[in-house]
Amino acid sequence: MYTNNMDKETINGTSKSIDQEIYTVSSLNRKARQLLEKKFNEIWIEGEISNLATPSSGHFYWSLKDSNSQVRCAMFRQNSRSISFPLEDGMQILVRGKISLYEVRGEFQVIVDHIEESGEGLLRKKYEELKKRLNAEGLFDEEKKKKFPIIPNKIGIITSPTGAAIKDVLSILKRRFPLIPIIIYPTSVQGKDSINEIVGALETADSRKECDVLILTRGGGSIEDLWSFNEEVVARAIAKINIPIIVGVGHEVDSTIADFVADKRAPTPSGAAELITPESKDLIHFINNQSKILSKIIKIKLNMINTFYSNLVHRLKRGYPGYQIRQFSQRIDDLENRSRVGILNKLEINLRRIDKAISNLKNISPKKNILRLKENFKWINNSLHKSILEILNKKSTRIKLAEKTLKTVSPLATLDRGYAIVSSTKDNTIVTNSNHLSIGSDINLILSKGEITAKVKKIKN
Repeated sequence: MYTNNMDKETINGTSKSIDQEIYTVSSLNRKARQLLEKKFNEIWIEGEISNLATPSSGHFYWSLKDSNSQVRCAMFRQNSRSISFPLEDGMQILVRGKISLYEVRGEFQVIVDHIEESGEGLLRKKYEELKKRLNAEGLFDEEKKKKFPIIPNKIGIITSPTGAAIKDVLSILKRRFPLIPIIIYPTSVQGKDSINEIVGALETADSRKECDVLILTRGGGSIEDLWSFNEEVVARAIAKINIPIIVGVGHEVDSTIADFVADKRAPTPSGAAELITPESKDLIHFINNQSKILSKIIKIKLNMINTFYSNLVHRLKRGYPGYQIRQFSQRIDDLENRSRVGILNKLEINLRRIDKAISNLKNISPKKNILRLKENFKWINNSLHKSILEILNKKSTRIKLAEKTLKTVSPLATLDRGYAIVSSTKDNTIVTNSNHLSIGSDINLILSKGEITAKVKKIKN
């Protein structure tokens, strides 16, 4: 720059003041560079890489552009070593640097000292890092997945009440399982407020315990649109709830962190509705199978009850007083028969001995002895008959006395006089004290003839 000492001159027909500065190209570029570096000492710029150049010097050069403009960028070797990812054309990045001017060519440029991934590229990186970390914690483990009921009683849907997803889900549910009750937990599914709203809807559904299945869903969109379902706080809220949850977010090609944490993942909202509801034919098949299983179980139970009842009746009969008396009477009759048989056997033996003696005497044949022996035989015979009759009468008397005693002490004799044996129908124990019963207790009354089941209405101690 220099100053012309002429008061006034004309240059190409244009007058110039005598004190006005005149710049050389180099001084102009230098001045512009100084002003730019002073004004824009450190700024952040977002854009897309194009025309990337990486010479052997280790410096990086590229253009940073958006839909309308571009600016040249330079990153020198001492700073380029800190880049943690490879640069390539088309990558969306965020750079920090200062504005400067390359004086030799007069080119406006940004001197970059730091680079970060931006836009979809940055989100993809965050997605992979969170996915890896949560997987290492075990949030994706199959053994942690909750089982879904074959036929849900009530379905909860967490989504936007005005989006396309809710219409698709309701349409599928109406076609496949029209009688199923549905509860909608409304929430926004996109934007900064959607994260807390989704978490709140999950916590509300879990705390109310109104449904036995939950659907978390929304329609398709870009990675930015679906990003709420990639947030860590949403993933942990899904893992925490006790109700089985299926996530159907976006289209089949979309995949979110919520998909991996959920108990089941569906490719679309419609797919989620189909996965948790049975087809009519499948439902009929399931009901038929369950009916067969129930019939078998009922048959087995009835057989068990019949066996138990038969055993119980047998045990009750054995413990019944009448049964005991009949058993004892039968034993007395048996003893009487055995006594009769024993006495007759002895009599027959003695008679055989007499017959043998007579035979022997006949062989000896003194008439007088024969007559005497005949008299003795008559006496012995009469004595034996008399003894037998006395023994039989004594036995019969004792048997009748025992039978009379048994009938006297038997509860049946008491029953014949109008009394009853009271037992509890609950455990079949004999009731001897009114304190053992309460109002409304069921009791069984054994009468002389028949039984009565009654209910206690009043108790006097």
